[in-house]
Amino acid sequence: MKGGKIMLKIFKSFGGYVETPKAAEGCWINVVQPTPEETDRLQTEFDVPADIIQDILDVDERPRYEVDDDWSLIILRIPVESPNNGVPYYTVPLGIFRVSNITITICSTINEVLPFEKPALFRGQNHLIHDELSFTIKLFLKSGSIYLSYLKQINQQTARIEEELEKSIRNKELNKLLKMEKCLVFFITSLKANEIVLAKIRNALKKTMTELNEDLLEDAIIENKQALEMSQIYSDIQSGMMDAFASVISNNLNVVMKQLASISIILMIPTLIASLYGMNVPNNLEDKSWAFFAIVVFSGLMSVTGIIIFRKKDLF
Repeated sequence: MKGGKIMLKIFKSFGGYVETPKAAEGCWINVVQPTPEETDRLQTEFDVPADIIQDILDVDERPRYEVDDDWSLIILRIPVESPNNGVPYYTVPLGIFRVSNITITICSTINEVLPFEKPALFRGQNHLIHDELSFTIKLFLKSGSIYLSYLKQINQQTARIEEELEKSIRNKELNKLLKMEKCLVFFITSLKANEIVLAKIRNALKKTMTELNEDLLEDAIIENKQALEMSQIYSDIQSGMMDAFASVISNNLNVVMKQLASISIILMIPTLIASLYGMNVPNNLEDKSWAFFAIVVFSGLMSVTGIIIFRKKDLF
């Protein structure tokens, strides 16, 4: 319970339409950000091994598929949006634990694959999911579609950063682009691991799988592969773009330095003339009333001449 909010909900079916206070055969339990009390409940009441819970809650856990005599476990990595986490998008494990005909999903953070406030996966469709395998595959499908959605957002943000980088001489925009690249690395690593898990599920359950689940699994594999290919394409583009824009920033800085040097030279002309005529030595103009005005005009003309010369040579 976080701030008085229960983060463990029990549903009569996989659709998440009807909540129930007690677990029964065929129910689905959704757990997000479990507290120590909820973790203890998972171990004592639902026989979830402590090491399995720790693995699922470990943000660095790799996807895998395990089967034991009494239980089965599938861990996939799902995308999560977090603007305040250093990078705007990253991935976390989502565990699907099956024991005593009860399905338990566990995740360390709030996510869009299984929104805790609206956990029904398929609202608007007039059917419930009675098959645990179908439920699992549809989680992979939902995860794949969210990966694709986040990839589109990453591409849009990258385009905006590009526009800023074209005029930038700072590293701020380059750091933003680096964060986008880190997001894509997270996505590629997770999607490759998810692909291996999907292949293991297909090989392990091929003989007992229904035709509907075979089609769903094929769709999930295609969705995952599409997200992986898009991530790799975007990553390749950004890698080349970062090198190019590093050169752009360096070039922009050189342009600024060139302009500052030109301004310094222009300002040095009247300073030099004033220094020469300001010396405490005879210069044949110390007794002339118009000498000051003539020196100022001459300094101005020399500065204007310098500006014209620099402009012709594209130095100003």
